[in-house]
Amino acid sequence: VAEGSSAVDNSMLTGESVPVEVGPDDLVVGATVNVGGRIVVRATRIGSDTQLAQMAKLVEDAQTGKAQAQRLADKISGIFVPIVIALAVATLGFWIGTGGGIAAAFTAAVAVLIIACPCALGLATPTALMVGTGRGAQLGILIKGPEVLESTRRVDTVILDKTGTVTTGKMTLLDVITADGEDTAQVLRLAGALEDSSEHPIAQAIAKGAREKVGALPPVEQFTNIEGLGVQGIIDDHAVIVGRVRLLADRAQHLPNDLDSAMRAAESEGKTAVAVGWDGQARGVLVVADAVKATSAEAIEQLRGLGLTPIMLTGDNAAAARAIADQVGIDEVIAEVLPADKVDVVKRLQAQGKVVAMVGDGVNDAAALAQADLGLAMGTGTDVAIEASDLTLVRGDLRAAADAIRLSRRTLGTIKGNLFWAFAYNVAALPLAAAGLLNPMLAGAAMAFSSVFVVSNSLRLRRFKSLTG
Repeated sequence: VAEGSSAVDNSMLTGESVPVEVGPDDLVVGATVNVGGRIVVRATRIGSDTQLAQMAKLVEDAQTGKAQAQRLADKISGIFVPIVIALAVATLGFWIGTGGGIAAAFTAAVAVLIIACPCALGLATPTALMVGTGRGAQLGILIKGPEVLESTRRVDTVILDKTGTVTTGKMTLLDVITADGEDTAQVLRLAGALEDSSEHPIAQAIAKGAREKVGALPPVEQFTNIEGLGVQGIIDDHAVIVGRVRLLADRAQHLPNDLDSAMRAAESEGKTAVAVGWDGQARGVLVVADAVKATSAEAIEQLRGLGLTPIMLTGDNAAAARAIADQVGIDEVIAEVLPADKVDVVKRLQAQGKVVAMVGDGVNDAAALAQADLGLAMGTGTDVAIEASDLTLVRGDLRAAADAIRLSRRTLGTIKGNLFWAFAYNVAALPLAAAGLLNPMLAGAAMAFSSVFVVSNSLRLRRFKSLTG
């Protein structure tokens, strides 16, 4: 920053939900958002040297390094088909060699080929995948390919981004603490009216919360924005100030002990607290934070039920991350990490033998999503995150992540069930065909039945129920 001061939204880079105050000589990153005042910046890195370009390279490296699993049906067919052809030739040779006659020999050999025709094997994967992905689309879960399903079976650890995934990603007014004798509605009404004139995200959160709780807000006169400290103005003949404690202290408005304790408690949990005062006296404290989604705690419980260990990974500060984790039931928290560090965390867990799923929504999550064994992107997030993921959750509901893993596992189970029955059916019928006990016409009918069985078994996936209600 060459001149000026402002608040910059760094959530793209760090995941922090609160804008960072910057001034002369502070570093800012290209593609982050200026949400406050006017600043003049000087570019110190351009092109491939920028943070955004380096993040894009991390995504590319992670995607190219991920091995593509082969489909199970291809592996089985590659072994099974040559064996069947060899068996048919052997059957033909055996019957001719034992004097059974050319007609009987060819009948037995053809029966072997027909009963072992791998139609059911070939249908096992695509039919289940088609029905499973179709049902997923109805539930707002987009599965990108068959290799994704194999990952869901082995996943034992799920990493969750905080901002926008576990939380709403938007600043919300959570609490209003008033001094003794003060009316909560009046504190909220005057503070909301004053903050409504500011463009700062925290101010807008307060204004929105005030409007929801007390209705229409009064007009403001002589509004002044005091850079980095707060705002002041005249409302209903009251000289109102909202902002940092220092701003009120400069005007001899000192917080009483109860308000000071409330502010310290909120800040210790990583929340943002601003003081409110008017007519020479501090009147209250407003607590603002990135609110937890209503369904996140239930989603964590469902993920645990699937045998997964949840870990919160965020660029936000440790206090805020720990407070959110405690609310939703996550024990392990890794905070204050940059995008490259997120990739390193995933790699470290993989090196420990963990099979890792990553759930995120931002540009700063994209590389980790690509590196993870299974990447799940919130559809409410950025295009980069969605592109880097294996599964996309169209809704912003974290419970959809549990549904996605359940559906993927059910689909994989159906594929394996199809392959088992198709293969077992062929193995059981081959000796009958080789022994000349199976007419080719009956063999054809039986082979067709195996295909019908596989398709019918796959269609059962249409009855898959979501736990999100």
